[in-house]
Amino acid sequence: MFFTYLRRELRRRRKAALVVASGLALGIALVIVVTSVSSGMNGAQDKVLQSLYGLGTDMTVTKAATPATGSAQRPRFRFDAQDDDSGKEQSSDHVLVQGFTTLPSSTVGKVAGQRGVAGAVGGLSLTVVKVSGQFTRGRIQQNQGGDQPGGYGGGPPQGRVAGGGADFDVNQYTVYGTDVTEPALGPLTSSKITSGRAFQKTETDAKVAVADSAYAKEEKLEVGDTVTIKGVKFTIVGIATADSGAAAANLYIPLKRAQTLSGTKDKVTTIYVKATDSQQIDAVKKTIQKNVSGTTVTTSADLADTVSGSLSTASHLAAGVGKWLSAVVLAAAFLVAGLLTSSAVSRRVREFGTLKALGWRSGRVTRQVVGEAVVNGLVGGVLGIALGLAGAYAVTAASPTLQAQLGGGGATGGGPGGPGFGGPGRQAARTLEVALTAPVSATTIALAVGLAVTGGLIAGAFGGWRASRLRPADALRRVE
Repeated sequence: MFFTYLRRELRRRRKAALVVASGLALGIALVIVVTSVSSGMNGAQDKVLQSLYGLGTDMTVTKAATPATGSAQRPRFRFDAQDDDSGKEQSSDHVLVQGFTTLPSSTVGKVAGQRGVAGAVGGLSLTVVKVSGQFTRGRIQQNQGGDQPGGYGGGPPQGRVAGGGADFDVNQYTVYGTDVTEPALGPLTSSKITSGRAFQKTETDAKVAVADSAYAKEEKLEVGDTVTIKGVKFTIVGIATADSGAAAANLYIPLKRAQTLSGTKDKVTTIYVKATDSQQIDAVKKTIQKNVSGTTVTTSADLADTVSGSLSTASHLAAGVGKWLSAVVLAAAFLVAGLLTSSAVSRRVREFGTLKALGWRSGRVTRQVVGEAVVNGLVGGVLGIALGLAGAYAVTAASPTLQAQLGGGGATGGGPGGPGFGGPGRQAARTLEVALTAPVSATTIALAVGLAVTGGLIAGAFGGWRASRLRPADALRRVE
């Protein structure tokens, strides 16, 4: 009887039911789109962070940089220009530890042994500055006294040097020494090998390198080519493409080789740490800071606070304005649905009075009204989910490009290949571009269903309260 009457009443009042359902649908659709876009913002930010410190890394451990004294940290290039060097190519390169003071390699083991640490691996970030070019010897041009006062000749021969000089080019690129025995951690994990192969665990001291795809394209490098770093030739065994934004370094080489080139034996600049439980990252951070002195521990959450640019702006809008707008629209939709349901009850006074006269109790009339409102809410939920999915799909299909800037001052410092995750001394700002998507999760769908049912119950509560107050005698005296 309940469902039969429910079906008949909904069919008889299709227009009113559609208006209520449409209002709820708009509110629910907006909630889905805003929630999905916010999720996409978080995913985009995660991609930006992973491009700096690698997939699976929860925090890094570094040592605070100390101000350089004298010329110890400044590259010096010496060239001897001999008579027989004219026109000959000369080059010299200098390998610098990038942005940090170093930590002993033994610190990696200390960090790995801390409670809550699932794994730790060290890395060495380097900058190579190469100067190459040639000297050209000048030629002496002589004048036979022609420049003497009065224009008289016969004076001593006069001469000057014409031409000659030096033409040198400065090339700078980044090199990252990676622990090839632990391929699951570190910045190289944020890139995918698209040509050739990755490092083998046995190549701890091999003269091999993996090149970033953008750098390889710029320098016209391919698998099998060689690059020379401080007189040592490295064979390129693979080309890696960053999953998002810029790569951590232009070239990756085994850690031991990087230490030899830079003269920092048994030293690392960064320790990448993976926690056993992602919910305990803050606790692990405190443990490392307490037990491993002289280090700075930075989590991905710390670095996320330094992200600026259009990604940060859009994220704030989605989290602030978007959510407040969704709440206001949803509240308005619930209120309108309740008022429309209450108004519909007032137009059905004679009907409900007749039902009460036939023996229906107030509770049964109320349940009937609430049942109709819940069905309207579910219909609105279905329409809202459809509209929300369409909106999220449109955002994903458009894939607007957002910029994220990291670095450029502040207390948090550079990471491998540029500014980012780590200690003080951050370098110039680094800009990355990411495509925005709007993924819809099962949780979002469940939220939409919950909102639909809630909207129906709220509307039913308005109408049910109104219906429960009707008296049969008063209702029967009214004429529609």
